[in-house]
Amino acid sequence: MRAALTPHYWLLTTNMLKSFFYYFIFPGFLFAASVGLIAGWVDRKVTARLQWRKGPPWHQNFTDIVKLIGKEVIVPANGRWVFLLAPFIGLLAASLVAALVGVSIIHPQQSFVGDLIVVLYLLTIPAISMIIAASSCGNPLASVGASREIKLVLGYELPFIISIVAMAIKSSGAIQLGSILNIQAAYGSNIASWSGFFAFIVVIFCIQAKLGFVPFDASEAEQEIVGGVLIDYSGVLLALFKLTKAVLLYTLPLFMIILFMGKDLSLLFLALKYTGILVIIILIKNTNPRLRIDQAMRFFWGPVTLLAIAALILASIGL
Repeated sequence: MRAALTPHYWLLTTNMLKSFFYYFIFPGFLFAASVGLIAGWVDRKVTARLQWRKGPPWHQNFTDIVKLIGKEVIVPANGRWVFLLAPFIGLLAASLVAALVGVSIIHPQQSFVGDLIVVLYLLTIPAISMIIAASSCGNPLASVGASREIKLVLGYELPFIISIVAMAIKSSGAIQLGSILNIQAAYGSNIASWSGFFAFIVVIFCIQAKLGFVPFDASEAEQEIVGGVLIDYSGVLLALFKLTKAVLLYTLPLFMIILFMGKDLSLLFLALKYTGILVIIILIKNTNPRLRIDQAMRFFWGPVTLLAIAALILASIGL
């Protein structure tokens, strides 16, 4: 009996180890968080130079995480379990997206049908976890931040999804990340078309909002609501939220590369494309003032949504 079960046992163990490696080490949580923290340092360094400052050393973001892990965690009396679990849920969702996107780039044949839809769902969870976390602590400033985050999500999700649908149509109706890459490898990058170019502009603005970067950082707005959604978080829980943002800073540009620039994904060109998108994000962040939440809503439901619809129409007619 033991001899008959041994092959199945080893197969199960191998699959478990493989899944653990993909989702926790590479290209999952550890790798994504490390690259994201370094990308965050690049952002801080460029921002400092633009403001005639020296900026932090390359390891500053890693040091900040270690420092936060060693600090006390203060938990409000109301909604303590929601308050404690929300950061873990957001980080888990971001890490799963990092693994799915990374595997699709490294092994396109291993992606599964519908993983594009799964990625879209998972990308909304970090924002939802922040909303739930802020709503659970009972702080008035956190409630203001949660209200702003809800409005922001309602604003950018519509044009974001329309643009993704346009790229799925452009890729012969594929809802599989590996298939989208394979089609671009055969016929050229989507961004080289009119529909792809318009959708790229829409998605870059939506990603700016998903990351909570200026001009769409009204939910945190330290000068106005002292951190907003994160005002009551400290210690390791705050570190988890910062790691979530770092993972997203790694994942979202890669997701854009899959959708729009999948022609050549050798290591060199992948790094150059990621750097190019990161530079665009940093430039938008450092050259625009913060928008009020009503201005952000009008922006996303107005010109951005119209541009996304234009991309959808152009993709439908093959342009």
